[in-house]
Amino acid sequence: MKGNARATGVREDSLERVAEDVVACERCPRLREHCLAVARAKRRAFAGETYWGRPVPGFGDPQAELLVVGLAPAAHGANRTGRMFTGDSSGDWLYRALYRFGFASQPHSIRPGDGLELKGAYITAVGRCAPPENRLTPAERLACRSFLEREILLLSEVRVVLCLGQVAFETCAAVFAAWNWVSRAEVPKFAHGASCAMDQGRRVLLASYHPSRQNTQTGRLTEPMLDAVVGEARRLVESLGG
Repeated sequence: MKGNARATGVREDSLERVAEDVVACERCPRLREHCLAVARAKRRAFAGETYWGRPVPGFGDPQAELLVVGLAPAAHGANRTGRMFTGDSSGDWLYRALYRFGFASQPHSIRPGDGLELKGAYITAVGRCAPPENRLTPAERLACRSFLEREILLLSEVRVVLCLGQVAFETCAAVFAAWNWVSRAEVPKFAHGASCAMDQGRRVLLASYHPSRQNTQTGRLTEPMLDAVVGEARRLVESLGG
């Protein structure tokens, strides 16, 4: 396969190439304008920082058995730092849980170069640009879908796909149904802790409420609830890994 790709001039895909394509993407003018406007205006607390302001690629362990899928970068989180779930309260919640179950080397993610390493996990999102009011249009979700599909195919060791929020859950379910890994009838309604087997029992789709402030500050999502789902992901990874 590799030899044929070189001989015909076809570019063999890789996670690095997906990341390059994500960062260079200009498919959604509304999102690009918003990200750049936020990067120029900044938040007062980060006034001395240079914002990333570009689409944000996924990152983590290429041999990951757990794939975490969020909604999109936060305006003053990943849109500022350039790394998924980094520099905001949602990331604080997520990395504490990942750390407790051995998927992260430390319980915080402040900025690239802070020493964080993911162990057996990879983090990505449905959208790669911060959307106004944290809402992606259906067209914007579709425009980014190919990046997610490429990542999933390249992350061949993934056994559990943990979706943070309904949009991530429904998007991943649509992808897996299109690939015949699962039928639409087998996918449960979105709920915290909902799950279903896929790909003839080799993988599992798992749902969690998103650790957004809207959920964590209202008590809809608590740390024990998030721990329960990430702990279940760990259990499933270990049971399916063999």
